[in-house]
Amino acid sequence: MLYIVPTPIGNLEDMTIRGINILKEVDVVYAEDTRTSQRLFKHFNIETPLRSFHSFNEHKVVKNIVDEIKSGKKIALVSDAGTPAISDPGFLLSRACRESEVKVICLPGATAFVPALVSSGLPCDKFHFEGFLPHKKGRQTRWKFLGTLDETFILYESPHRLIKCLEEAVEFCGERRQASVARELSKVFEEVKSGSLNQLIDYYKSDGVVKGEIVIVVSGKEPELKKKKNKYSDQEEE
Repeated sequence: MLYIVPTPIGNLEDMTIRGINILKEVDVVYAEDTRTSQRLFKHFNIETPLRSFHSFNEHKVVKNIVDEIKSGKKIALVSDAGTPAISDPGFLLSRACRESEVKVICLPGATAFVPALVSSGLPCDKFHFEGFLPHKKGRQTRWKFLGTLDETFILYESPHRLIKCLEEAVEFCGERRQASVARELSKVFEEVKSGSLNQLIDYYKSDGVVKGEIVIVVSGKEPELKKKKNKYSDQEEE
């Protein structure tokens, strides 16, 4: 079978005991970056062989991995941090395994957007996860869609594009829309900053260089107040 194993997004203590045991028990672990995974393996004394599985080779190696599993091997998939297939390689392999009737087990574990959403103070009973926006083609189309959403939505962004992303959010959502920026989650310098989009832009422009992985959480569109006529006059009231 295929095990999809989340790995810590920062603090190594977030690695689950079950995840460690599975990585030790499987025959091979496919990793987004074997150098990153080697550090994790060294910390937890995991000696299982590592092979590469990333966005540049996943189309080529998916069939080979499925064939390995069908031959009797137990395989695990990890990404650099968080849960594979969430803005990381993994979807193609999971789908190929399902189509070949290979069992897929995804362990619960670390992912960046859940703590960012919950700690934002914004409604999280319903939400839309967008992940990374396209850099050029299709970016405005996605923003137009996001600006119409009634529910909270979540973006991933790189530090050097943070202010540009917040300014685009103002353009399509309005400067008063409430939002939250989470960075360095689970690490020593974890920061969650909340406020209106304009307040966040001012804060990060004055804060200097921004470092770390970024999760942006934006509140949904407020419902418009319906206007009705006062039956005693021709004036409209809200």
